Amino acid sequence: MNKKLKAVCFGEILFDVFLEHKKIGGAPLNVASRIKSLGGDVSIISAVGSNSNGRELIAYIKDLGINTKTIEIKNEYPTGMVNVILNEKGNASYDIHYPSAWDKIEPSVTNTSIVEEADFFIYGSLASRDAVSRNTLKQLLEVANYKIFDVNLRVPHYTQKTLIDLMNDANFIKFNDDELFEIAGYLKSMHKSLEQNIKFIAKETDTDAICVTLGSHGAVLYWENKFYYNCGFKVKVIDTVGSGDSFLASLVVNLSDKKDPQYALNFACAVGAIVAQYEGANPTIHQSEIDAFLNGF
Repeated sequence: MNKKLKAVCFGEILFDVFLEHKKIGGAPLNVASRIKSLGGDVSIISAVGSNSNGRELIAYIKDLGINTKTIEIKNEYPTGMVNVILNEKGNASYDIHYPSAWDKIEPSVTNTSIVEEADFFIYGSLASRDAVSRNTLKQLLEVANYKIFDVNLRVPHYTQKTLIDLMNDANFIKFNDDELFEIAGYLKSMHKSLEQNIKFIAKETDTDAICVTLGSHGAVLYWENKFYYNCGFKVKVIDTVGSGDSFLASLVVNLSDKKDPQYALNFACAVGAIVAQYEGANPTIHQSEIDAFLNGF
């Protein structure tokens, strides 16, 4: 990395609860963790409860070297918990407890200052399900330099209006293919193809960078009016939790470092595939593993 990337992630930090164990997660934390592992300087704006789970989360994040000064401690709300159900293919569905501490993120001078100084501000849709965190996010978007919206649709935790507002604020939007077509429908798109709908949403929201993940079939990147494709990597999937988050982090780091967009996309797809081979959202990944995927592309 030629210049150390400064990023801020906003939103949920929590425990993913599986049948027999729990793991630390939450999309903003997963993204922050991967950016940090790739050499970036990261802060995370969130909140936890004043309980043992909250203390464990903060200790874990500190150990990663991520700034925790912007994580609030809430006495009246619990640390976030999500029940994760995996199907036979390792794909996850989620039961997200409400309300959680991260639903009640308050504005602060510290938060505003850190966002103003950051190169990128990364946010998702889930943390806007409650008016308190949604209003704080809105204030931070007003001062952010470059805004990356990680669409993360979890029924019933979003509305059409909120999604469209968040897209209109973004410089870069990341969807999966189901999310893209669902939201294109909200915007009354008459198009059928993936590429047509990407261009349609880019025009409707005045967003000049869009990425769509396609699960095992890779991803499509629309960058500077040009499409880039990766057809995916064949792996034995253990679970897909956090795969898309590591994908986004890897893509952002490489694009910010002015890497060729095709290389950035290939790198991100490789990292996302590697994560899917492990249990949980944030496995340690060695450069040699990434190189092995890229050398075969």
